[in-house]
Amino acid sequence: MEYKLRTEKPNITTMMEFILLGFSDILNFQWILLGIFLVLYLTILMCNSVIVLITRIDPILQTPMYFFLNHFSILEICYVTATISRMLMDLLNQKGHISFIACATQMYLVLLFGGLECLLLAVMAYDSYVAICNPLHYGLIKSPQVCVQLVTASWVSGVPVVIGQTWPVFSLPFCGPTTINLFFCDPSPIFKLACGDAFVNEIAVYAVAVVFVMVPFLLTVVSYGKIISNILKSPSARGRAKVFSTCSSHLTVVVLFYGTASTTYLQPKQNPSEDTGELISPFYTVWISTLNPSIFTLRNKDITVALRKLLSKLSA
Repeated sequence: MEYKLRTEKPNITTMMEFILLGFSDILNFQWILLGIFLVLYLTILMCNSVIVLITRIDPILQTPMYFFLNHFSILEICYVTATISRMLMDLLNQKGHISFIACATQMYLVLLFGGLECLLLAVMAYDSYVAICNPLHYGLIKSPQVCVQLVTASWVSGVPVVIGQTWPVFSLPFCGPTTINLFFCDPSPIFKLACGDAFVNEIAVYAVAVVFVMVPFLLTVVSYGKIISNILKSPSARGRAKVFSTCSSHLTVVVLFYGTASTTYLQPKQNPSEDTGELISPFYTVWISTLNPSIFTLRNKDITVALRKLLSKLSA
């Protein structure tokens, strides 16, 4: 594979593009993988688009919970598009070349949408907490204005934070090799391509990531801790089951999201398994996004009813 280099100083070069290896080691299955991931991508687009549509047009779903679900589905579309669309193109033309600017842009978008999902999951957990533990004041606490402010604050806070993560990575000089053993640009493998000592930059990026992820994670854990405590205090087993069913879908998504993320990014550095990382990263970015719409809809009677109404109108 060819790649362009621009010489700035003797023996030091700045790379103008990287090579995403992705699934290049299994060339015989490129077209099969292309078909599988294309179907998954279209499924994610269709399912999340349907959720966005029905949560906007159905009068029953005009509540804070579905308002947040609407924005979460939009984020899912954006997050997966930032990763899988590039992978589909690479599988189609069997090339993994990505320019320096395109790689930085992709990393920025992946980190932004991933971070926003963390914040929105925390907001949704807080929404469940208020609905279950403080139902009499739910309408006052979760007014339409407050809901809009929470979503807006998530977006506004995410943009500068992710710029602070992306800049330290791509401000470094790179001198080869150019290959990244993933199908999208991620900070960890790119740091390994940098010339010289990138320790300070790595610490800066990961410190910001820890704060940006751990704060909403802890808020989510605290919210569900109080929810579970409230459920256990209920004297009726039927009442406990009913209350738990209202937040079980969101809790499942939280466990899958943080569980696969921790498995992907908290692997021991002493003997990292590149093959494992390559297999887990598609699961984290694609499989979970494929599961989320069904998790939110199959156990939700309001969404099921709204879907039936929509289908009946379309078939009429």
